Amino acid sequence: MEQERPAMPLLGDKFPEMEVQTTHGPMKIPGDLKGSWFVLFSHPADFTPVCTTEFVAFQKRFDDFKKLNCQLVGMSIDQVFSHIKWDEWIAENLGVEIQFPIIAANDSIAYKMGMLHPKSGSNTVRAVFVGDPEGKIRLILYYPQELGRNMDEIVRCVRALQISDKEGVAMPANWPNNELIQDRVIVPPCKDCKTAKERKKQYDNYDWWFCHRPLKK
Repeated sequence: MEQERPAMPLLGDKFPEMEVQTTHGPMKIPGDLKGSWFVLFSHPADFTPVCTTEFVAFQKRFDDFKKLNCQLVGMSIDQVFSHIKWDEWIAENLGVEIQFPIIAANDSIAYKMGMLHPKSGSNTVRAVFVGDPEGKIRLILYYPQELGRNMDEIVRCVRALQISDKEGVAMPANWPNNELIQDRVIVPPCKDCKTAKERKKQYDNYDWWFCHRPLKK
């Protein structure tokens, strides 16, 4: 008997289609984001300390995401007027203007996206979905309510995924500051014996199965 899939999208799936209300007006997702990368992230609630620090941190990196052709979209199950007031509060009290839309989701949308975890109460967990220009989900992260996210890591992930797609390579741990090969990238493994014998002559390596090269100029 086929095992039932969890109530959440998985890596490689198309992002679920939904029509939502946001602080920037109605949106169709992922349709309105087609052609660009996007980071859709949920937060437990407006007017809470950790979420406020996260929104400021995302906005501080707004231009970094923009340079990567990547749009930011926030989401929680608060109503849109709460989002608008929170936007205003952040601008007035912290001097930071939030430039990305915030979705006013309902429980149905939150459940569809796997953002409601039974042991985490009625609020959405801190989820992060990275989508590519075709609307395919490329990365999923979940954080507990008590732990704020590292936005530099999310910027790094988007950049690394784009390079991996463009150059057909894999990215090492902590790239671009890997402890073994620094900012170099990993050549995909061989699929036959002949290529394995030739591989060590073609690339810098630790062995034929661990070859690396610099990024293309």
